[in-house]
Amino acid sequence: MPDQDVRLQHLKVWLDEQLTNLFAAQGWGAVPPATLTAASSDASFRRYFRWEGAGRSFVVMDAPPPQENCKPFVDIAFLLAKSGINVPKIYAEDLERGFLLLNDLGNKTYLDVIDGENADTLFDDALQALLAFQQLPMVAPLPSYDVALLRRELELFPEWYVKRELAVEFDATQQQQWQQVSELLIDSALAQPKVLVHRDYMPRNLMVSEPNPGVLDFQDAVYGPVTYDVTCLFKDAFLSWPEERVHGWLQRYWQQAQAAGIPVQPDFDDFLRASDLMGVQRHLKVIGIFARICHRDGKPRYLADVPRFFSYIDAVVARRPELAPLKALLASLRGGASA
Repeated sequence: MPDQDVRLQHLKVWLDEQLTNLFAAQGWGAVPPATLTAASSDASFRRYFRWEGAGRSFVVMDAPPPQENCKPFVDIAFLLAKSGINVPKIYAEDLERGFLLLNDLGNKTYLDVIDGENADTLFDDALQALLAFQQLPMVAPLPSYDVALLRRELELFPEWYVKRELAVEFDATQQQQWQQVSELLIDSALAQPKVLVHRDYMPRNLMVSEPNPGVLDFQDAVYGPVTYDVTCLFKDAFLSWPEERVHGWLQRYWQQAQAAGIPVQPDFDDFLRASDLMGVQRHLKVIGIFARICHRDGKPRYLADVPRFFSYIDAVVARRPELAPLKALLASLRGGASA
């Protein structure tokens, strides 16, 4: 993309200047010859580059305005660092142009290394970080997971997945079922105790780092339902775990959260129900987002993970009779799709 190439040139000029200042301030001498390589990109417009030279490395974020805004990242990084969370340290920032110079938390995500053998250890570390930021006082000027946000997220499913991906318009019965489901999921989310919510707390956004984990992609944090992040952690977009294992991890989190004074539901069964319904809200949203990324942004690869989210939803629907309207709605959509 020509625009991105121009941005990259601007980024390199900015980076040279910032590194010269940083090396001088730290007494590291002259900036050595180095390489700048693509570190990663994600479902947003952000790109990341890794600068490496003479045994040092940094990560550079390119977040083009107006599509992206670096300020929440900077503010929330400061907030999380105060509670001892291992988040990227910000060495230099240009919020107007969307450039950040960060320390390098490594190049291995949880997603790269996690397996059946090491999952308990890695998730234990992830839960400790989660518990730490859930104990933060809710004094920062962050938005809340309110009715409007929850509904806006849910509406991504009919707008992008049903209409665009399936090319289906809800009939009157389906619309009524959708309204019933939406009200149930929104009411359940709003009834939960509130904490700081990362909103994408999953293995892809956790780095194997020291201290472990390094936490990324927190710029959309809000105050909201206590079960959100822990449900997200174990019901991930890119890998699935056996139900009984997830149940055990959720129980471990719930016990530790109670001991830490985090306002989880006092009854474990109530906590599980809240987690189930919170998960369904998120899964429907993510299915909508993945369809939007395909049809609006031309990135179809995310649609390959949609069946995983439907299987999460099916498992919850099977044990939660109150989700009967969703069961009927999905059955009718599948019938229409196969027809």
